[in-house]
Amino acid sequence: MFASQEFFDLTDFDHQEIFIENQPVWTALDRLPEYLETFFQNSWPLINKSGQIQKTLVIHNGEVRDDLEVKPTGPKGLLQVYLKDKIIEGAAVIMAGACLFDDKILLGPGSVVEPGALIKGPAVIGKDTEVRQGAYMRGNCLVGDNCVVGHATEMKNSIMLDGAKAGHFAYVGDSILGKAANLGAGTKLANLKMIAGSIIIRVDRKRYNTKRRKLGAILGDGTETGCNSVTSPGTLMGPSSIVYAGVSVPGGYYPGRSIVTPAKECPQIR
Repeated sequence: MFASQEFFDLTDFDHQEIFIENQPVWTALDRLPEYLETFFQNSWPLINKSGQIQKTLVIHNGEVRDDLEVKPTGPKGLLQVYLKDKIIEGAAVIMAGACLFDDKILLGPGSVVEPGALIKGPAVIGKDTEVRQGAYMRGNCLVGDNCVVGHATEMKNSIMLDGAKAGHFAYVGDSILGKAANLGAGTKLANLKMIAGSIIIRVDRKRYNTKRRKLGAILGDGTETGCNSVTSPGTLMGPSSIVYAGVSVPGGYYPGRSIVTPAKECPQIR
């Protein structure tokens, strides 16, 4: 029970190996620090680059380039990279004003780190992902493709699968967000219970000891939380579940397609 395949479709995920078949899904968080360190054994584009970024950095084909120019384009001011007048596709951008606390950071093609974001390594970020102004990544972060780590969002010791979004004022600690999971503004995934001891998951009168003092939420593919909702430590929700706005979700297991409502704060099945 609680195997990763119950929560996620890992077919296209670049980091499938962090999840071990038929092991509890939360054990991926135990392996996360060691897994991330494997990306920094030799050379990488941002090696020896840390601190406040004074001039926008552009990474293309595995190296930092000084000959490329970044310009906003279109009505939404999206960034585009140019070599003289030629558009360069697939470049990653770290904008001036961002802070790299250390250099153990990988940024995939097409991803952008905005001014005011702070990233502590190790952190591996996939393709076409946004780390927005005011984001705080506190280390041991694994982020997939097409994700959003948004304004005033704090993330630590967590995994985001492709398309997961924590766009506004979220806390993501010791948690895993499935493919296309979305956190409404102000969502908090609480990870530390007030009473000392390991977090226990109770299902059908059985107790499952996670052997973790800290465990936030495991949100299956396509799960969504409403604004200002809070999940208690040790909340496991199957795919396509919904948490209504302002709800405090008790810890425990919720099968796929659960709906946690503000009236009863207990799951329904769609």
